[in-house]
Amino acid sequence: MESVKAAIVYYSSTGTNYQLARWAEEGAKAAGAEVKVLKVPEIAPPEAIESNAAWKAHHEATKEVPEVTVDDLVWADAIVFSVPTRFGNVPGQVKQFIDTTGGAWAKGKLANKAVSAMTSAQNPHGGQEQTILQLYTTMYHWGAIIAAPGYTGEAVFAAGGNPYGTSVTVDQDGKMKENVEEAVKHQAKRTVAVAKAIKSGMQ
Repeated sequence: MESVKAAIVYYSSTGTNYQLARWAEEGAKAAGAEVKVLKVPEIAPPEAIESNAAWKAHHEATKEVPEVTVDDLVWADAIVFSVPTRFGNVPGQVKQFIDTTGGAWAKGKLANKAVSAMTSAQNPHGGQEQTILQLYTTMYHWGAIIAAPGYTGEAVFAAGGNPYGTSVTVDQDGKMKENVEEAVKHQAKRTVAVAKAIKSGMQ
């Protein structure tokens, strides 16, 4: 069987979810996957980005990261999303991209993908779990298979114990409060493993 193809899709304004995506890339590669790290297109106006030094710096630093397309989702067997929470939901940038997947969904091209998600917020109860669940609602419509981490490894507990997907709290200076690196890698490896099982079973 050919290797599992994994798309790590992220949106990040100041860098937290970009870092999570890079850790997920490491985990997916360690599990033997062919990996693409892809960013959700930025739709915020330039003046908004310019008004925030950290946002501007991250925007400039990641210019070379390719933007995700629907074709990337069709290509992938496993998809890991890394997005911040916005009022208990996904950022508008992510929703806008998801809303372009209708054509692929209608043709059944997003079904049977192994999908999981991770997130960040400024507060431990700032909508982290809800954001992941909101994203999974869309995945159910796709017919995707949710590969949540559950409580399948010690890394999950060490990172705060979110069974829906790794989540991290970020302080005012943009620093992560919890050590979630191993949890992210564990989640990515699990998603690839589930994708491999689906792919093998359908051949």
